[in-house]
Amino acid sequence: MDKLAIITGNANPELAKEICQHLGIFLTKALVGRFSEGEIRVHIEENVRGKDVFIVQPTCRPANDNFMELLILIDAIRRASPRRITAVLPYYGYARQDRKDQPRVPITAKLVANLITGAGASRILTMDLHASQIQGFFDIPVDHVYAINTMSEYFISKEIKDLVVVSPDVGGLKMARAYAKKLSAGLAIVDKRRDSPEKTEVMHILGDVKGKRAILVDDIVATASSLVEAIEELGKRGVVEAYAAVSHGVLSGDALKRIKECDILKEVVITNSIPLGDPEKNPKVKILSIAPLLAEAIKRTHNEESISCLFD
Repeated sequence: MDKLAIITGNANPELAKEICQHLGIFLTKALVGRFSEGEIRVHIEENVRGKDVFIVQPTCRPANDNFMELLILIDAIRRASPRRITAVLPYYGYARQDRKDQPRVPITAKLVANLITGAGASRILTMDLHASQIQGFFDIPVDHVYAINTMSEYFISKEIKDLVVVSPDVGGLKMARAYAKKLSAGLAIVDKRRDSPEKTEVMHILGDVKGKRAILVDDIVATASSLVEAIEELGKRGVVEAYAAVSHGVLSGDALKRIKECDILKEVVITNSIPLGDPEKNPKVKILSIAPLLAEAIKRTHNEESISCLFD
C-alpha cells in the first residue's frame, strides 16, 4: 500500500480520514486554502510521483467551491507525475440536470464530466448517481457503487415487521425492487407530478400499503418537501409508520424542520457522503458511514481487482 495515496479537499475531510483508517494508511498532506482575494490555493505537501492517487471530494454545498477544489487538486497532482488519478465523488453534484427536458437548459451533469476529464482524472469512483446514464457522460472508466447493502443491513437489524418498500417515482423502481428483495418486503410506487424542481404533487399510490410499515428509498433529499408529502399521503392510505433511506442528505432550506414535524415519519437514514454536522440536533436523522464501502472499492481498484461484488 506504499504506492497508494489518499488526498482530500475541504468538502468532507472526515470521510477521507475514516477511509484511510480502514485502509491502514495516513492521509496525504495537502494545503487547500484561499488566497487573499478568495481564489483557491492548492499545494500537495508530499511526494506522489508514481503513486496511485485517490482524491476524495464530494461536490456538495458549497458546490462551486468544492468542485473547483477538485479540479485544481487534479491539476496539481497531474503535474506531480502520479501513476493514476482517481476522483472519488461520494456525491456527484450538478447531476439533477442530466437531460434537456425543457427548451434552452444545460446538461450540467455532462459539463461536469467534461471538466473532470479535461482536468486530468484517469477514472471516477462514485456512489448512487442521480441517474445511471451519467456514467456514459465520461470517456474514462467509471465505477458506480451503491449504498444499498449498508442501508439494508441497518434495517434488517431493526427487525421491522410488515415492511413495504416504496419508490418515490417510476424512475426509482429498480432500486426499490432491489431493497424489497433484500428486506423480503412488499413493493409500492408513488405516482407524482413535478410542478417545479422543488415542488411535486402526489397523484396515486400503486401497491398494497394499508397496515404496513413503509420504507421510502431515494438517492437525494434536498428540501424534503416531496419526501414528506409522499409519506403523509402514505399515512392517509393506511401506513402505520414510515422510514426513509436516502443516499445523499443535501438537506437544504427547511428540510430538517419538515422531517421533525412529520409525525408518521419515524427516521430518515442517510449516508455520510455529504457532511451533515451534528446529528444530535435532529434525533430523526440517522447517519450511516460509507467509509468501509469506499475503502474496499479503493483497495480493489489499487490492487487491480474486480469490484463488481460491490455493485450488488
